[in-house]
Amino acid sequence: MNYTENFEGIKIDVQAVDIDISDSLQQEIRNTIGRLSRHTSQVNFVDVYFTDKTEKSTDTKDIGIRMGIPGADAYASDSGDNWMELLKSVEEKLRRQLQKG
Repeated sequence: MNYTENFEGIKIDVQAVDIDISDSLQQEIRNTIGRLSRHTSQVNFVDVYFTDKTEKSTDTKDIGIRMGIPGADAYASDSGDNWMELLKSVEEKLRRQLQKG
């Protein structure tokens, strides 16, 4: 399930091959971007990548987020087995990058 949306002037591109993204997860993506955008003056776009490797026994889910900001883009990813927990982990990693920026 791939989709693109405009959220508060930020283009969000979600790429999730053979994965259905629930409405609650879509809303949590928006909430995450809203919180992260407070740490930078401008966010041009956000790319969110979901990967589900069900053939692996551990850490089957991967999430990566790239934020297009002035200067070098911020990127963070994590692996695990729960989308919401991974999203929170990636948000924390990006928040630290934006605060250093």
